[in-house]
Amino acid sequence: MSEQSTPGQQDPQEQVPHTPLPLTVGAVASQLGVSVRTLHHWDEIGLISPSERSAGGYRIYSGGDLSRLHRVLIYRELEIPLAAIKDLLESSAEELSTALEQQHHRLEERIERLQGLRSTVDRLIAAHQQGLLLSPEEQLRLFGPTWNPQWAQEARQTWGDSPQWAEYAERSASRSAQHWEQLTARVQQLEADLAQAVDAGMDPVSSEAAELVELHRASISEHFHCSRSMQICLARMYTEDERFRSHYDSLAEGLADWLRAAVEANARAHGIDPDTATWE
Repeated sequence: MSEQSTPGQQDPQEQVPHTPLPLTVGAVASQLGVSVRTLHHWDEIGLISPSERSAGGYRIYSGGDLSRLHRVLIYRELEIPLAAIKDLLESSAEELSTALEQQHHRLEERIERLQGLRSTVDRLIAAHQQGLLLSPEEQLRLFGPTWNPQWAQEARQTWGDSPQWAEYAERSASRSAQHWEQLTARVQQLEADLAQAVDAGMDPVSSEAAELVELHRASISEHFHCSRSMQICLARMYTEDERFRSHYDSLAEGLADWLRAAVEANARAHGIDPDTATWE
């Protein structure tokens, strides 16, 4: 600890004016947040070189050099190639003004693109968290009065860590209410065709039933890739989960069992044993 100054005596640190540290390569690299290797490279290509020497003979940067380096960093942040940066540093005031105006225009375009990208990322985050980017009112309007808006959150809690949920969320993030209306209309038509098949006594092993099964798998694949093995797992759920069974059987009595039988028959026709099918 230094001794306390006596009255009328100036502190030794105040007697000597502050002297900045020499702007050596290492000091400048630390100050600017770049590597020493980068500064050496810029020196080698003639972009910016230390223009002074210390008393010990070491090359050091002047204040003007440091100002030039700051300009280099700005231009590099604008993604201007080093060769073009060198030309800018040597250009006239008029040429520099024109070049900077062009960079300003490109920067505005870049900001606009990034803002659009940020909106897309925001929608992806929301879709991963919520599943559906629709208000509860929109969901009820699109999916009918029996729909429960809480089901999307329940699905996330059950499958939120699966790749299928990630795929579902990413597709959901890009869909508008109009797109959901179109998807809902196709599902309603498919369910009407399935109900009609049951009411008409269609054999679940028939080729006509197989066509409906493939349409059903394509409908699921609108949200995430659904293999035939995965479709079998879903068909099991339709008969074992009372909520799904109730939905399908409300369309046509016995539809849940019929759809499972048709899905399993179609799988067998493609060499898949329903008893050993797993979620892929």
